[in-house]
Amino acid sequence: MLFLLFALWLIFNGKITLEIVIFGIILSLAVYLFCWRFLEYSPKKELYALRLLPQGIGYFFILLSEVVKANCSVICLIVSPKYEPEPVLVTFRTDLKTDLARAVLANSITLTPGTITVELTEDEFRVHCLDKEMAEGLSDSVFVRWLRKMEKTAGK
Repeated sequence: MLFLLFALWLIFNGKITLEIVIFGIILSLAVYLFCWRFLEYSPKKELYALRLLPQGIGYFFILLSEVVKANCSVICLIVSPKYEPEPVLVTFRTDLKTDLARAVLANSITLTPGTITVELTEDEFRVHCLDKEMAEGLSDSVFVRWLRKMEKTAGK
């Protein structure tokens, strides 16, 4: 993070002089120490985040593809004159261990059209689905499997 702060300092300044470099090093170090002291930041958390970066990028593309598929599904549901949507409220539990993974899952469900995470308590999710077909497989969705894999990677 220290190097990232310093690189941003240099980029935003637009030129490199001795004074800018020295002041940038001091300022970057001060911000880094502030984050370490008051925001409970540590190099261990930085390594944790770096270890998850490749899988996080993969998760982003999985989320993007699921959003596109759900968009198409919701459009077909709305446009179809013969199909009447059956909204349903589903409750399910997950074995995700970290609060971060559960929060990411809740947000991923909400970002996907046709579903909204209404409540998250401990490991129990309550999700409103536009149609009962959208409720199928929520507890073992691609999101849950991917987040489980990310938790295993982070735990190593």
